[in-house]
Amino acid sequence: MEKFLQDLFKDQTYDPQQFFLIAGPCVVESEENVMEVAEKVSTICKKLGIPYVFKASYRKANRTSATSFTGLGDKKALSIIQKAAQKFSLPSTTDIHAHEEAAMAAGYVDILQIPAFLCRQTDLLIAAANTGKIVNVKKGQFVSGGSMKFAVEKIKMAGNNKVILTERGNSFGYQDMVVDYRNIPIMKAHGVPVVMDCTHSLQQPNQTSGITGGNPELIRTIAKAAIATGADGLFIETHPNPGQAKSDGANMLHLDKLEELLVQLTKIRKAVV
Repeated sequence: MEKFLQDLFKDQTYDPQQFFLIAGPCVVESEENVMEVAEKVSTICKKLGIPYVFKASYRKANRTSATSFTGLGDKKALSIIQKAAQKFSLPSTTDIHAHEEAAMAAGYVDILQIPAFLCRQTDLLIAAANTGKIVNVKKGQFVSGGSMKFAVEKIKMAGNNKVILTERGNSFGYQDMVVDYRNIPIMKAHGVPVVMDCTHSLQQPNQTSGITGGNPELIRTIAKAAIATGADGLFIETHPNPGQAKSDGANMLHLDKLEELLVQLTKIRKAVV
């Protein structure tokens, strides 16, 4: 495991051959929701020896409809993420959308996530790199795994070697995604850890209803294949009631189904390492 990941998980006991998990609700809806998810997922991960990063977006900048929920307010939401991470002794992550957000968000989280549709934004990547935080870049739906070397180069040329790449599928027509698992070893060849986004890769975007659809029943399939093909980590958005979630409910995993899935995935991991 990369040294910066060992440092990130210094407060957690784990098998260094184990995959790590980035998980949480899509967006900060309330402090109660964040605390519920962080507590349950951290308890499961401690039991299974899975290093865990709590994830939640403090603001959703990329929404289909102008009436969609975007957040509680930047500082308020970031403070809730930080509070949950401190309470359960977890590293945390959130996504940023513009270069001026990098320094602000870096004051609250350990990893800055670059959204897939912004993976080519040079000023954003450099601003994130300049914070000194780990930078997790999601591969754009419109680019190949091979071309993500340029995102890695931009961050490293800014003096930051703490880079993660995340696969989240490629656009297939107007309203579907498809995952090419060749991208996992291809992106690992760039010399960085690679994560599989098991929930956004099942989105069905551009729905005329103004609400993104999804296929959460296939999360298990995506996750199992990712572990089998060498992913270093998994990204899973989860919620105690996805049907009532304020963002991406259609492709989130129900919180009650997470433990069973992680048990299966740890068995697959042991079989392939």
